[in-house]
Amino acid sequence: MKLSETHEQIRDTTRRFAHAVIRPVAEALDREERFPAEIYKQMGELGLFGITVPEAFGGAGLDVTAYALVMEELSRGYASVADQCGLLELVGTLLSVHGSDDQRAKYMEPLLRAELRPAYCITESDAGTDVSGIRTTATRTVDGWELSGAKLWIHNAPVADLAFVLARTDPSAGKRGMSIFIVDCHSAGVSKGPKEHKMGQRASQVGELHFDRVKLPHDALLGKEGRGFHIMMSVLDKGRVGIAALAVGIAQAGLEAALEYAQTRKQFGAHIAEFQGVQWMLADMAKDIQAARLLVRDAAERLEAGDRASIACSMAKCFAGDTAVKHSANAVQIFGGSGYIRGYEVERLYRDAKITQIYEGTNQIQRTIIARELIANGASL
Repeated sequence: MKLSETHEQIRDTTRRFAHAVIRPVAEALDREERFPAEIYKQMGELGLFGITVPEAFGGAGLDVTAYALVMEELSRGYASVADQCGLLELVGTLLSVHGSDDQRAKYMEPLLRAELRPAYCITESDAGTDVSGIRTTATRTVDGWELSGAKLWIHNAPVADLAFVLARTDPSAGKRGMSIFIVDCHSAGVSKGPKEHKMGQRASQVGELHFDRVKLPHDALLGKEGRGFHIMMSVLDKGRVGIAALAVGIAQAGLEAALEYAQTRKQFGAHIAEFQGVQWMLADMAKDIQAARLLVRDAAERLEAGDRASIACSMAKCFAGDTAVKHSANAVQIFGGSGYIRGYEVERLYRDAKITQIYEGTNQIQRTIIARELIANGASL
């Protein structure tokens, strides 16, 4: 799949930024579990947020392939930073497609310029993969809405200014009784739980958000009442493409580190790159990473065209996540004992990779989606 000149330009621009700005501080960000505030601001200035958001709304107005390229290149620098791009892409898409003119005017520019930090709030203690378990409620009042409930494992919760919250507005209507609300995280009744200490992607902060009878105006509702579940689900395929590209970036960084090390590390009087066992590991890494990258680009093109994209997005996310975990482990193996020591890049990459098999739908769920699509529509892709 040959990239266009525009795609090559945005890939190269992002690659230079990741190499010069992100990668030198990745180890420190991971060690300190620190939100990358300075990098976040620079990404906004560089236009790396809202890649597919129309230019009329302040975005770059590019396609899903461009978004995937940005995610991969940022992740080669540090996946926690790429996560911020992915989050802004999702909330930017929600606003551009479902927001009112007033909501877009109020929120879009500050979000894309990195002046506001968003949180995307679905998960609860009884509602992870099964969204039907959501208990957070929004009740109509004379002045608008009253929001009560709690969300956990929410990306950016400890630092969020703005939350996009899925809540029940009609408890008797199942998935048709959910709506999305835009919530100022500094409002009375909103509180934040402690920051979780994660295995990997540690600079991408995660925590709880609690809503205790939070008063919301009428225009806090995003889109139509009762359509929240469908609106949230509408961005899942794009989210899966983004995570798949992020996983490719992790795996690619691992390959590059392992290849460089194998060509400099000597054992038994020879560079370990001369050993067949190491050569085969490097070869497997390269071919699987390229296969994952092509799956991502195929999914991106299908999603952009509206052409039976869900199965392609699930395939890309599942395969790329498995590839990142498998081959970041192989990178550690090539480094030997050094790869198991904190402070070496491959040790961090191994930890960062694992979540790609879990978030945006576990890889078991992706396999179920793929199988159901095959059963319903046949094996022709």
